[in-house]
Amino acid sequence: MTSLTKLLAGAALGFAVATAGIGAAMAQDFTIRATANSNENDEDADGLNVFKNFVENASNGRITVENFIGTQLCSKGAECLQGISDGSIDVYISTSGGAAGAFPYVQVLDLPYLMRDDRVAEEVLTDSDFVPLLRKKILDDSGDTIRLMTIGNTGGWRNFANTKREIKRPGDMAGLKIRTVVADLPQELVKALGASPTPIPWPELFTSFQTGVVEGSKNGITDIMGMKFPEAGLQYVTLDGHAYMGALWYMNNDKFMSMPDDLKRVVIDGFAALQQATFASPKRKSIQAYSDFVAGGGNLYVPSPEDKAAFQEAAAPVYDWFKQNVDGGEEVFNSMKNAADAAQTALDARAAADMQ
Repeated sequence: MTSLTKLLAGAALGFAVATAGIGAAMAQDFTIRATANSNENDEDADGLNVFKNFVENASNGRITVENFIGTQLCSKGAECLQGISDGSIDVYISTSGGAAGAFPYVQVLDLPYLMRDDRVAEEVLTDSDFVPLLRKKILDDSGDTIRLMTIGNTGGWRNFANTKREIKRPGDMAGLKIRTVVADLPQELVKALGASPTPIPWPELFTSFQTGVVEGSKNGITDIMGMKFPEAGLQYVTLDGHAYMGALWYMNNDKFMSMPDDLKRVVIDGFAALQQATFASPKRKSIQAYSDFVAGGGNLYVPSPEDKAAFQEAAAPVYDWFKQNVDGGEEVFNSMKNAADAAQTALDARAAADMQ
């Protein structure tokens, strides 16, 4: 049984439970149970702390937010999304890989080199038709039980890191065993660049570096340093910035829709505050992380424009794979690509005007 089938199987029960509670909820305060499978120092926790503070204050105490950082409520993507669907969890955050089993098209966030930098990514995720499109598709595919509230960031940008050698061009990756998640798209990208994708659970990655089961990964610097991967031999990072580490924040749709409009607005504004916090947190934390990496003997390589173009050219077949093999892939690809192109054009125009 697929994750999506499980989600849909639980939808009817979830609806009945949530509907039965609506009358009581309208007569008393709302409680939002939110979880992030991370730790207290993570940007996901930063975002939830901002969300809790904003929502509780802006609602004058009519909404209470209970944050569960870790795996007390659930531990795996499919399990956590099932909890959102049936209403046992109200808010959950996942990467695109964590939700790919239920909603394969969210892997569009892992497509390489579509968004140039933070400003483009933040424009796409706050002021375009891309996120509303994903929200509608996720609602439709979950039987109106899972609502995408916003997309923030969880760790900056994915870069290629490895234990063996400096990587300047795609050819330098030949033969390297690169850790990926189980989702198809990251594996297709690694293969397109000439390396060997090796799915490894996140908790096993440190030991896998030590033993040579894998020789590289696709991670942001805060995750690399937070997990102490340099101690396991990870000493080379190429700052190709191939994918923005999008964080998808979901809410149980019945809980959201049961609220009066003034509290819905508080929750929406709370997620906007959360999003801004997660945009900022990795930028701040990466400063010390990069410094510590280099101080520990790590090698950072910044690709030249020619190097970056070579990576983009090598990765291009992944776009066609995504559009041809993922249900809804072409629609969401075109939406994100158009939004990224429009954001880049607008930002360049603003910069040109500011330089006059």
